[in-house]
Amino acid sequence: MDRSSLGLPPTISACLFDLDGVLTQTAKVHARAWKAMFDAYLKQRAEQTGETFRPFDEVADYDEYVDGKPRGDGVRSFLAARHIALPEGSEDDPPESDTVHGLGNRKDQLFLHLIRTQGVEAYEGSLRYLNAARDAALKLAVVTSSKNCSEVLRAARLEGMFDAQVDGNVAQAKRLAGKPAPDTYQEAARMLGAIPSQCAVYEDALAGVEAGRAGGFGLVVGVDRVGQASALREHGAGVVVKDLSDLMKPS
Repeated sequence: MDRSSLGLPPTISACLFDLDGVLTQTAKVHARAWKAMFDAYLKQRAEQTGETFRPFDEVADYDEYVDGKPRGDGVRSFLAARHIALPEGSEDDPPESDTVHGLGNRKDQLFLHLIRTQGVEAYEGSLRYLNAARDAALKLAVVTSSKNCSEVLRAARLEGMFDAQVDGNVAQAKRLAGKPAPDTYQEAARMLGAIPSQCAVYEDALAGVEAGRAGGFGLVVGVDRVGQASALREHGAGVVVKDLSDLMKPS
């Protein structure tokens, strides 16, 4: 299979894929975990302060404040939008702590429970695209802010598909800024021995397509799972599709 049949210009030699929402149907699981965590916290806060309880919107708030970002940044971003200031705490805060890290750990606990009890599905079109990209001798990387990347890949039976993995653990160890900064994608390109202009980025998050644009990547593909095609284009996607299989043409 040649690269043009994957919707790629001939200059592209590497494909850098976001995980949740692009390869695996975990974005909705993340959204449910964020909603459960924030709603419980906001309800408790409303009871203590007399403020009106306004729940977390698992579409609008998820897309705007947390999707694609490192967990701590997502907590800070949403709380700032609600004019709530909490202490940072530390990464080993227990999930019961009302700190930025405590809330993040509470969300992580909920997410892991959901994937362990309900499993993870890969998008069928993404699986076809990954296999075709491997057949075309392209280098493949998965790039995600999630620290649970290996567990999700195992659950979705995608282990061994990638030449490089840049996840939240790698980002922390190498002190890489999270999306919308381009650092994690640039690190994946470096690990594959490619320069950004030779790489295509595949993203469903607004922060992720911003990262692709900021890094000067050869192609930024926005994957529109929730009807935000125009927002993906505004934030930096050069091409927007509903599914990766939409990029594939008969060879």
